[in-house]
Amino acid sequence: MQKISQKYLEFFKNTTAADKAKSLFCEGYNCSQSVFLTFAEMMGMDKRTALMISSSFGGGMGRMREVCGAVSGMFMAAGLIYGYDSPADNTSKAEHYKLIQELAEKFKQKNDMHTIICRELLGLDDKKETHIPEARTPAYYKKRPCADLVYDAAQILSEYILSEK
Repeated sequence: MQKISQKYLEFFKNTTAADKAKSLFCEGYNCSQSVFLTFAEMMGMDKRTALMISSSFGGGMGRMREVCGAVSGMFMAAGLIYGYDSPADNTSKAEHYKLIQELAEKFKQKNDMHTIICRELLGLDDKKETHIPEARTPAYYKKRPCADLVYDAAQILSEYILSEK
């Protein structure tokens, strides 16, 4: 488990990671990038690397509408902060999976649909959509709950981090 510096704990107290993540999403980053970048930079990862790693998970994994990208970003950030690196360390692996399941449950509880599946969160009947992302217009932000889901995912992880300090 990596240790979070006092500097970043102060960041969580004075600025919310949730606001930063939502702001990144509104700048045009995808849902996963917005959440992951918020935490990756705090852990010393450079911005470009964080954006490249998380770029595939937007839109429920490449717009396939599977696991919500905000949730994937939260899970990747949790792995960066609390993950394990030894395939033989079953205790750490089990502890980490427990954390991921707890974060998923908190996300489910925060939204009306009680799911982490993108298409269900968006109220889509079919997961088949084009690979081409929608333009980020005022109409887009009005019809999609994604900015709020990004906010929720970042808030859940930052609350966990503060509770574990």
